[in-house]
Amino acid sequence: MEDTVYVEPAQLALGMFVVLELSWLQHPFSFSSFVIQSEEQLATLRSLGLDKVRIDPARGLAPRAMPGQPASQLPVVPDAAPVVVPPTEKDIRIEHSRALRRNIANAEKQAAKAVRLVRQATGKFSAEPGKAIAQANDLVAGIAESLLDNSEMMVHLLGEKDPDGEVYHHSLNVAVLALILGKAVGVEAETLRTIGVAAIFHDLGMAQLPSTLRLTGEVLTPAEEHLLHDHCEIGARLALRHGLPKAVAVAILQHHEHLDGSGYPNQLAGEQIGQVARVIAIVNHYDHLCNPGNAVAATTPYEALSTMFATRRNWFDAAMLAKLVRVLGVYPPGSIVQLSSGATAIVISVNSGRPLQPMLLVYDAAIPKAEALILDLEKTPGINISKALRASTLAPAVYEYLSPRKRVAYYFGEDMRTG
Repeated sequence: MEDTVYVEPAQLALGMFVVLELSWLQHPFSFSSFVIQSEEQLATLRSLGLDKVRIDPARGLAPRAMPGQPASQLPVVPDAAPVVVPPTEKDIRIEHSRALRRNIANAEKQAAKAVRLVRQATGKFSAEPGKAIAQANDLVAGIAESLLDNSEMMVHLLGEKDPDGEVYHHSLNVAVLALILGKAVGVEAETLRTIGVAAIFHDLGMAQLPSTLRLTGEVLTPAEEHLLHDHCEIGARLALRHGLPKAVAVAILQHHEHLDGSGYPNQLAGEQIGQVARVIAIVNHYDHLCNPGNAVAATTPYEALSTMFATRRNWFDAAMLAKLVRVLGVYPPGSIVQLSSGATAIVISVNSGRPLQPMLLVYDAAIPKAEALILDLEKTPGINISKALRASTLAPAVYEYLSPRKRVAYYFGEDMRTG
């Protein structure tokens, strides 16, 4: 075609209309032809490794000479007034969805790295306690610093995890949620670090119990349950013996105590239970409801919070429990919901400042799963959540599309709706 124009990647500029002569799977853009709207798009185009890129000067800006390049070497293009096509609402939504997916992917990378550190720290605790404690302190300090530096953040639902590392994912989940909750209730920075370290090591005593007891998802006999309760005291003794601070050991000892005195191992009540243990107790119980040993008994995140409020409110610090709802939203990430429009969706991210306006991945049979619509309820005032659903009630096609996680795990990232 005589109107076909190619430029080197370095000559690309905002306002040019590019036509990528690649398959849809060979590039990350929603369309193969579009107007370059951002520096990020420019950088991505230049990273594709192409020697030349086709442009359409009739629908965008014409190329300009590179430094030191004579104008005679420029492609000859027909005269046309530069046309910059403004992005449509759909284009903006697609780009926003891509940005959120990148943010979640980054959170998953950070979480995977954190899990490896938790595995190393807890795995070598008895053999190399000094090194294990240093690793845990570094991990917690990094997470706490990130939390304190972000006034607004999104709590993201993470993808499936390695089943062999469930205990480590539980420890990280409790640590991350406890740190987020600790920040929300306004504890001091030093207390926040204590919360994080105690959360990572809260089940330290479990390693001393028989593996059949630790891994079973079945109902325990009274004798087995009594033995399981020993993990709090065993963990606290190990913590003190190997150099963890007393405040951490106390939290490990008390993380299954209840404010009404019905917990264990010492049936403490009210102010007898320390602040650090109160924070960990709430998120630990929440995670056990969402991720029990027996997957059949798992509740959805929405059901977990509802259960804690409806039947176990007396167990926990009321102000902290209310803050947990604020942090995770009324419909926490991982909840399956029905919208007022009739659509079905899964909550994938929530901001504590907007607990009723999470971000959702919406089922739509007309849209490929890889490009599923991400709906921001803050920006769609005409749509709201009508009710929560159980994953077991979904039609097979909807279940496969939304992919409810067998295990719920969270991490955090920057709020895509700020700035």
